Amino acid sequence: MAGDKSLYVAFCHPDLGLGGAERLVVDAACELCNHGHEVDVYTAYYDRNRCFKETLTGQFSVTVAGGWFPRAIANRAHAFCAYVRCMLIAVRIAITALRRGRAYDVIFVDQVSAAIPVLLLLTRSKVLFYCHFPDLLLAQKRSGIRRLYRAPLDAVEETTTGQAHQILVNSKYTQGIFRKTFRRLNGQGKVPEVFYPAVPIPTEEELIEAQRSWQSVLSSDTAAFMRGKRAFLSINRFERKKNLGLAVRAVKAMLTDHSSDPGVSESVLVIAGGYDKRLAENREHYEELVDLIAELGLQSKVILIRSFTDAERSALLAAAAAVVYTPTNEHFGIVPLEAMAAGRPVLACNSGGPTESVLHGRTGFLAEPEAAAFASDMAQLAVAKRSKHMGKLAREHVRQTFSREAFGSRLDSIVRKLATSKSM
Repeated sequence: MAGDKSLYVAFCHPDLGLGGAERLVVDAACELCNHGHEVDVYTAYYDRNRCFKETLTGQFSVTVAGGWFPRAIANRAHAFCAYVRCMLIAVRIAITALRRGRAYDVIFVDQVSAAIPVLLLLTRSKVLFYCHFPDLLLAQKRSGIRRLYRAPLDAVEETTTGQAHQILVNSKYTQGIFRKTFRRLNGQGKVPEVFYPAVPIPTEEELIEAQRSWQSVLSSDTAAFMRGKRAFLSINRFERKKNLGLAVRAVKAMLTDHSSDPGVSESVLVIAGGYDKRLAENREHYEELVDLIAELGLQSKVILIRSFTDAERSALLAAAAAVVYTPTNEHFGIVPLEAMAAGRPVLACNSGGPTESVLHGRTGFLAEPEAAAFASDMAQLAVAKRSKHMGKLAREHVRQTFSREAFGSRLDSIVRKLATSKSM
C-alpha cells in the first residue's frame, strides 16, 4: 500500500454522456478526488449541456480527444470506430503525461480495451480495465459478412483485455459471463474481481424537499399527468435491448386482469429515457413506443419523456410509487440502486445484475420478462402501504451495501495497491 500518498490517475472512456457506464466513471473520478488523488478524465465525446453535473464542478478535468474520428462509417462499423477513437484517447493521455513530465500512476480504462496496448507501449502507468460486459456478446452477428467483420475485433478484445494489470467487473453475473466467454484468459487464471457500482444516498432532507417540490420541477404536462396517480417510473435509454415495450404491455395487462385491485385504476406509467438525437436507434425506438401505446389504447395511461436533468430525475422518483426496470440479463443496472436509494421499490427482470441488488419480496420484486408476470407485481405495488414499506427497506439496503462511501474506500484501496504492485 502507498499510505496516504496521493496518486495521479487518468480515465479513458469512449463517450461521457448520461448512461450507467458514465455514471460509474464519474462516481469513480469523484471518489478518487475525495481521497486526495489528482484525476483527469479523457473521452472522445462530451457535451456540457448533456452530462452529469459533477463533470462541471472542476473537481477533475475533462479532456476531449479523438473525437474527430467518426463514430461510424455509413452508419456501420461502430465497434471499429470506437476502438480507433479510444486508441486516439490513449495517445492523447500519453502525450499529456510526457508534456507535463509526470506519468500517471494508474490509468482506468472503461469499456473499450483496445486502448490498453497503446497505453502499455507509450506509458509506464499501471492499467486498470473495467469490463461492464464482453462487447463480443453484445454485437449482433446475423450474417456471414457481419461475423467476418467481428472476428478480428473479438480477438482484439480478448487479447487486449488480458493485457491489463488488473480487471474489474460490475457483478458476479458479469464475472461468470467473462469466464465463460474469455476462455483463454480464464485458463491463464485471469479472473476479474467484482466491484459493484454505487449511488449517492440522498439525505432525508433532500427526499423531503424533492417530495415537496416535484410538481414545480417537472414540466406542467408531466406534473399534471402524475398528480394524484400511482405512477410507475421506467428510466432507461430508448434502445430496443432495454425492452421498454414490456412495461407498456404490462400496464395493459394490469388494467385488464387486475382492474378491481386497489390502486390499479389510478396507476399510470412514465417512461423517462436517455435520448440522443445523434443515434438512429433512439429516434426509431421512441416512435415504435409511440405506436405501441396507440395500438394498445394507452395514450391516457403512458407518457414518454426524452431525456431529463438530475433535478428532474429526483422529482420523477419523488412522484413515483415504484420503478419498473425491464432489461433482461442486464450486466448490473444502476437504475435499481438509484430508485431504492430514493426509497422506491423496484420491479425488475429475474436475471442478470438486478438479482444481486433487488431483494425479492423485500425491496421489490423479480419477475419473468412477461407482461402478465410484471402486471401481477405492479398490482401489488399499486397498494400505497405496501410500496411505502418496501421503499423504506430498499433505502436501508442500498445504504448498507451500495453507498458511495464504501465504493470510494474500496476503489482507493484498489488503485493504491495497483500503483505499488510489480509489473506483469
